[in-house]
Amino acid sequence: MQDVAPHLEAMLGAQRAAFTRERHPDVRTRRDRLKRLLALTTENESTWVRAIAADFGERSPHETRLAECYIVAAAARHAIRHVARWMHPRHVATPLHLLPARAMLLPQPVGVVGVISPWNYPLQLALGPVVGAIAAGNRVMLKPSELTPALSAALEQKVAQYFAADEFAVIQGDAQVGAAFSALSFDHLFFTGSTQVGRVVARAAAENLTPVTLELGGKSPALVDVDADLRIAASRLMAGKLLNAGQTCIAPDYAMVPRRALDAFVAEVRVAVAKLYPLLPSNPDYSAIINERHYARLAHLVEDARSKGAEVHALAASDAGRRKLAPTLLVRVNDGMQVMRDEIFGPLLPVETYDDLDEAIERIDTRARPLALYYFGDDAGRRQRVLERTTAGGVTVNDTMWHFAHEGLPFGGVGASGIGSYHGERGFRTFSHEKPVFVQRRVALTALLQPPYGDRFERVLAVLRRLNT
Repeated sequence: MQDVAPHLEAMLGAQRAAFTRERHPDVRTRRDRLKRLLALTTENESTWVRAIAADFGERSPHETRLAECYIVAAAARHAIRHVARWMHPRHVATPLHLLPARAMLLPQPVGVVGVISPWNYPLQLALGPVVGAIAAGNRVMLKPSELTPALSAALEQKVAQYFAADEFAVIQGDAQVGAAFSALSFDHLFFTGSTQVGRVVARAAAENLTPVTLELGGKSPALVDVDADLRIAASRLMAGKLLNAGQTCIAPDYAMVPRRALDAFVAEVRVAVAKLYPLLPSNPDYSAIINERHYARLAHLVEDARSKGAEVHALAASDAGRRKLAPTLLVRVNDGMQVMRDEIFGPLLPVETYDDLDEAIERIDTRARPLALYYFGDDAGRRQRVLERTTAGGVTVNDTMWHFAHEGLPFGGVGASGIGSYHGERGFRTFSHEKPVFVQRRVALTALLQPPYGDRFERVLAVLRRLNT
């Protein structure tokens, strides 16, 4: 850490100096930077596709173009359209006793933002937070994952072609560099990754009292209600589960289905997987597991569940040489199995059964708060019970994941699944300080509340109390 820290400190110093020279970039400057970020994303799509495929061993170019390039480009375009409105001061109503003054919230950049991104969506989860940080007028330093070296190298090279180093810079490196990076005195630190590493990052940031946004994970449930169309539910659930072979922080981590519908649900899942990914494991649309360690970890989860009584339904063949792990249902699981304690991050879907909706809700609510929750069912009253009595970072009803893609919705976790949120306007506000501003008039009623105190003060205070009852 001692070797890399001076270089990182120098880069932070250069960005902070640049920010000091331009503390409140105008809308034209922000749009210019957002347009360059958009161009960086769209003009190098083939580079991103090749680099991510090299890192994974096999990753569908269609998934990369949709889940990485398109998502970032859509976020940048949204910010370009709306940043002028986001920058406007927000006027706040003034209470009677402070009239005729006016009040507002003035959004201003926080300064230099640090972003630490993960390996599973190495482009989208790197550049997505940068959209909000740049829209808010900040400088950015990005530390991408060392587990995707080809993409990280491409990012460093391409970002330097579109941005000055004191605007937006990429720092490659291993865990040692990551530790030094998180210890820098940023004005805001944004981390996406595991809950375990998130705790380490938060402790490092706390030493500098650096505000953090932590986008973590957890076990996101998919609750299938009694009136759900099992064919639709199975297809949409597995489409979300198997995107990137399950290596997605908001992938459904376990399913809960009515006991009497279990066999029908399993049958529909088999049909759905066969349609989504025929001819597995050779299907090129189905991604590989990122590395041997994670492949072995997932294989261990299956064997641990099997040894503790789970029924294992492999829905295709696996290819260990290519790290293609078959989509697998684990039926009749229990909390003693490791697969029900750890975030899976792979194509394994444990399936629990329940007899009553309140039982299912209680089971979800007693577990750590998830990053996402998915509900399948058409009864509005039952859906409302689930929404009101469970806590999750975000929810998609009768589908999976799409709340993430909606730029008008904030995205983030709650409790163990994260702190803070971003996307769209919420991302702009995450990386802004909304400065309260109070503008007093030449003649102000507040003068009536100043010393010397006496009868006038008592009469005015009495009137104010009556008006506020």
